[in-house]
Amino acid sequence: METGHDFINNAISRAFEGLFRARTAYSHGLTLGETGFITSVASGIAKVSGLPGAGFEELIRFPGDLYGIAFNLDEDEIGVVLLDAHWRLNAGGKAERTGRVMDVPAGEGFLGRVVSPLGAPLDGGPPPAFTRRLPIERDAAPIMDRLPVTAPLQTGIKAIDALIPIGRGQRELILGDRQTGKTAIALDTIINQRGQNVVCVYCAIGQRTASVAKVIAQLREKGALDYTVVVVTEGNDP
Repeated sequence: METGHDFINNAISRAFEGLFRARTAYSHGLTLGETGFITSVASGIAKVSGLPGAGFEELIRFPGDLYGIAFNLDEDEIGVVLLDAHWRLNAGGKAERTGRVMDVPAGEGFLGRVVSPLGAPLDGGPPPAFTRRLPIERDAAPIMDRLPVTAPLQTGIKAIDALIPIGRGQRELILGDRQTGKTAIALDTIINQRGQNVVCVYCAIGQRTASVAKVIAQLREKGALDYTVVVVTEGNDP
């Protein structure tokens, strides 16, 4: 004969068994995350409250598939640098942690394409195919892991190649006033790499659209766009 005590114990056991079965059935589709809200938006910076676990340079997702990078981590709120159209966000909007840092797609599919700094196509074509994603902020390779600079990078300009040759793999800064030929040197160097198994990346930051279009047309005319990635961002972009 079942006593009242046994009845209660059995009922509790059945309840726990039901909860265990429910957890097993639905746990695979559950995720845990933090959601906060925007307190203010100004000059491409969003102040967000309610994300105490956000890390430095973590990617934050906003409504409309907009993103930003967490930089200023205060006790009560964080400052997020917006990467997209900040005028579409308002105070009170939702903000979510993504748990990952900012990264960009990479792969041979970007050769011959004109893209934004985030890898979005700007030439009217489909999104470039990529094989992996790389974080924009990462440690440089240790000195001992780097290959020595042993081969020259010919610019095609005899005065430079003879007097101050550039090594393939080194850094070289081109300084000069306006209209002194800095862009011409860079373009001549890119064009001269045809057939040399060298990938070139031309970045146009804050330049006029007409100037960028002229550069792209010149690279295409010389057959240099096939091994070049053109990254473009306007002066009013975030």
